[in-house]
Amino acid sequence: MANAKPRFKVLSLTDAAADRVREIMDTTDHSVAALKVGVKNGGCAGMSYTMEWAEQIGPYDEVIEEKGVKLVIDPKAVLFLLGTQMDFRTEKLSSGFVFNNPNQTSACGCGESVAIEPAKPGAMESAGA
Repeated sequence: MANAKPRFKVLSLTDAAADRVREIMDTTDHSVAALKVGVKNGGCAGMSYTMEWAEQIGPYDEVIEEKGVKLVIDPKAVLFLLGTQMDFRTEKLSSGFVFNNPNQTSACGCGESVAIEPAKPGAMESAGA
């Protein structure tokens, strides 16, 4: 039997992001299966990242379990998020989740929306995946 080729991760978490997601999940007042991450059209740059609680996991959702956190990726967002690292940063006047996305081509000045190109077939193999 041939060895299976390792899959490229759609999304990974920094320790800070995993800690913050766990902290929020522990304080939610209803049953949550996972945190759902996706993208949607909108904003001045064209797209924005989305996060919402998933009470159940859909049959086509991409499931990621890392550092004690369960995430689901909306199937329509997989090509836009391929290779992304989710971080949580705290600065002097703000804190929040930050997406380090190799598919992002630009962002608006306010930081609320981004331009993202879908990953091209074969791009992840050439990137060392």
